[in-house]
Amino acid sequence: MEGVLFLLVVAVAVLVVLLFFYFIPLGLWISALAARVRIGIGELVGMRLRRVPPRVILGSQISATKAGLDIPTSFLEAHFLAGGHVEKVVTALIAADKAGINLTHERAAAIDLAGRDVLEAVQVSVNPKVISTPMVTAVAKDGIQVKATSRVTVRANIERLVGGAGEETIVARVGEGIVTTIGSSETHKAVLENPDLISKTVLGKGLDSGTAYEILSIDIADVDVGDNIGAALQTDQAEADLKIARAKAEERRAMAVAQEQEMSANVEEMRARVVEAEAEVPRAMAEAFRSGNLGVMDYYRMRNIQADTSMRDGIAEGNEGDQGREDQ
Repeated sequence: MEGVLFLLVVAVAVLVVLLFFYFIPLGLWISALAARVRIGIGELVGMRLRRVPPRVILGSQISATKAGLDIPTSFLEAHFLAGGHVEKVVTALIAADKAGINLTHERAAAIDLAGRDVLEAVQVSVNPKVISTPMVTAVAKDGIQVKATSRVTVRANIERLVGGAGEETIVARVGEGIVTTIGSSETHKAVLENPDLISKTVLGKGLDSGTAYEILSIDIADVDVGDNIGAALQTDQAEADLKIARAKAEERRAMAVAQEQEMSANVEEMRARVVEAEAEVPRAMAEAFRSGNLGVMDYYRMRNIQADTSMRDGIAEGNEGDQGREDQ
């Protein structure tokens, strides 16, 4: 019985010691005291109860204190509970202080909670960043296509990091400026001779307005000549006009064929009517004989007149043929 009681006491003692060292990390507390970071045992217990890792908070505060910064422990705890990156914020504050950049811990926390990398922003403020734009294609006024790429040197603007546009906006605005400059050039040769004209024109537009960056320079990395878009458009237009002309000619031909067919049908109809009328002549003459309106002598006289007329027509045609041969 005494052995069981002894084991129970030992287990309770071990549990108490483990809980003590869990809630009160003595090694970390001693390191904080050595770094002149004043923090009480109760604050460490409170961190454990609030599920805030003391190692992250104290480690960051020790780094800040060694760098000469005074950052309250409560601020670091609040930032951690808000979902921020405590160590990254403290590192950014130290880097900004060493670089002479005016960055308060409240603004650094706001930048971090806004989803931006505050440490990278401080680094870009100290060491400007180069953004390479993709190939931009534009057409000059002479119809020649010009392709250009550029490199934009930017520096992070700490004051506009919260709410400012990112790199995509810078790239889009620079691309738009390149297209506008090339499109307003009279010839593609002017662009090839003075590529710096593009950078000067684009840089003068204030493209960094409303962004989280400050544009330091825009350098044209490469300029190349593309296709002759103007000639291609003229060729396409000529082909379209040719197709339209062919369609209209085919339409006129179809109308002419239809008119010819209509005239042929009219001629056939007239011939049929003439044949029908000629067929009525013998019937009319027979009827005239029967009714006594036409005599035999009248009939022969009419035939003589027809024969005389035919003879005269033949003589006239013969004389016209002789005259034509003489003229030849």
